[in-house]
Amino acid sequence: MKSSVFNTPIINSIFRGLSKIGLWLSGWKVISPPEIKPPYVVIGAPHTSNWDFALMLATVSITRMDVKWMGKHSLFRPIIGSILRWFGGIAINRSKSHNVVNQMVKEFQDKPSLILALAPEGTRKKVGHWKSGFYHIAHKAGVPIVLGVIDAEAKEIRFAGIFNPSGDIEKDLPLIQKHYQTGKGINSENG
Repeated sequence: MKSSVFNTPIINSIFRGLSKIGLWLSGWKVISPPEIKPPYVVIGAPHTSNWDFALMLATVSITRMDVKWMGKHSLFRPIIGSILRWFGGIAINRSKSHNVVNQMVKEFQDKPSLILALAPEGTRKKVGHWKSGFYHIAHKAGVPIVLGVIDAEAKEIRFAGIFNPSGDIEKDLPLIQKHYQTGKGINSENG
């Protein structure tokens, strides 16, 4: 896999130290994920603030996850795009009719140690339902879903377990979402 901030030894150590200090100073704590080897999809919810991205970076640094995440292709301009890729970004063009699920399944086939981090809401705004892409990616790639919960009220990022999708999203989605009932986003009005 290409070099990223999460797998560059000296920089990762510095970033991990800064992440621990930053979370400690802000009162946040990370409850470590269950033992699981890649590949897998990790979801983080509720996603209600731009600060969620900083929390994700700090959390994956502390837990030593070498994650990749998807972002709008328009964010990946020259220079800033290189930095975003170094932080695990994968540019996705959502304005065209690309099949993002199949694109990500191919990423899992090409990179057997891939960890893909996603926000199931797909946006920081208030939504009526989760997007199903994370589920379809995990199911088609044959990988489990690690359930990450952002809880601003408790000021913790915790991992609620591992879920193996059966292919029946109507049955599985409520089972996944029940793990998020106690999580309050940073901007709770968007949750």
